[in-house]
Parts: sequence; structure tokens; C-alpha cells
Amino acid sequence: MSLLLDTHVLLWWLTADPRLSATAKAAVENPNIARYISSVTAFEISTKVRIGKLDFAHEIADKFEQIMVDGAFLGLDISHRHALMAGRMPASHRDPFDRLLAAQCTLEKLSLVTADRAFKEFELDIIW
Repeated sequence: MSLLLDTHVLLWWLTADPRLSATAKAAVENPNIARYISSVTAFEISTKVRIGKLDFAHEIADKFEQIMVDGAFLGLDISHRHALMAGRMPASHRDPFDRLLAAQCTLEKLSLVTADRAFKEFELDIIW
């Protein structure tokens, strides 16, 4: 099994937020599972820091690459295939960050670690 972490999961794990489920925490901390962080997450965090929606995450945005190394996370870049699928997915969910994560999970056969129920519309394997 390989996992893709939703943005809030990474943030909650980094900040020891109690909203992170025990199952999700165990998955994020399991070194025997391939754990991916999408470039979508870097884009989402930096965008939301810039517009004032994630004021607490300035340091996370500034040290994102080191966080990836320290957490032994694998990076997942956005490809043309991901972008095209995200744009074409029939689901009504409109959040472009979520649509890209859903496309990446589908094409790369990854389970998504998320508390966001909106992803159920994409028929993904969800870990929570």
C-alpha cells in the first residue's frame, strides 16, 4: 500500500493536532509504507499562507523541502495526465487542489489519507 497525504493531514501531523485520527497518525508515521506528499500540497499551503488563510503555517511553507526530507516523504509532482484527469473528472466537487489529489490517487493507485468526506465522491480508497 502507498499513501498520499491530504494537505490538512500533513498540517495536523506537523502540529500534533488532536483532530488527526489514530489510524491516520499511524499511517503517516509508518516507515514501511510509501508516503507521498503532492506538489499540490506545497502549492495549497503557500497559497493559503499568502492570502491569510493559514497564518500559522508560514514556517511550514518556508521549510517545506526540509520537512519532506525529515519525514522521509516521497514527492509527487503534478503531470499533464494528472491535470487532464482532474479537469475531466465528472464529480461535482469544485476545489482544484482536491481534484488534483484525487486524480493523482487514481492514476498512481494511491490511498488517500484524509478526513475530508468530499473525496468519497471520487471513489478513492480513503484512510482515516
